[in-house]
Amino acid sequence: MDLGLNDRVYIVTGGSSGLGAATARVLADDGAKVVISARDAAGVGRAALDLGTGRAVGVAADNADPKTAGRLVAAARHAFGRLDGALISVGGPPGGGVADISDEAWRAAFESIFLGTIHLALAVADGLADGGSIAMVLSSSVRSPIPALAISNGLRPGLAGIAKTLADELGPRGIRVNGLLPGRIETPRMRELAVAAGGSAQASADQLERIPLRRSGTAEEFGRVAAFVLSPAASYLTGTMIPVDGGMLRAI
Repeated sequence: MDLGLNDRVYIVTGGSSGLGAATARVLADDGAKVVISARDAAGVGRAALDLGTGRAVGVAADNADPKTAGRLVAAARHAFGRLDGALISVGGPPGGGVADISDEAWRAAFESIFLGTIHLALAVADGLADGGSIAMVLSSSVRSPIPALAISNGLRPGLAGIAKTLADELGPRGIRVNGLLPGRIETPRMRELAVAAGGSAQASADQLERIPLRRSGTAEEFGRVAAFVLSPAASYLTGTMIPVDGGMLRAI
């Protein structure tokens, strides 16, 4: 199926590794051009080069900075002359239970994950002509809390509500807004959480037993779903939360 991505332009935050990098790769391979961002200048530069000269631009940026959103939209306009949408991936907050997390950590996460996502979504919407697509990388915690990830459990369901509200507000302009709910996907973030939790091989096997497909997903599998959601091929899809989790979530 032709996704209609040829020469379209997308911003992908968190685009130097993991889910963002995989999505940027699928978009670029299907003919789109991308502006990728991450906090590490060297890493985002390498990732952009890997996607191809003339196909990608890397921008070192922190989503917590209120100026980042405008910078990324301007970079897309300057490099490619247009903007068709964005994948907003804000990375994972530190782990811990509610009582384990300091006020400072809650505030920092709110600035980066919650307000950063809102700033990016609004700036992208302002930079779009009628039409276009915004997708937020959230988490399965939107539907079911994850042990020892209290910040994610607290903030990401709120962002799902923001995505749904923006879908209502931007729909008359033909702009679609959706959320993506990755489950157990093999990324550096997942491996980091496993190490922090001191998980054993048996614990990992037990987790896989709760996934109907009996395996973790790959970043590339997530990227293909994200690229479809962003593409014109998904032109009647908006205001919905889409699990990419191998059937792990049990809600209907």
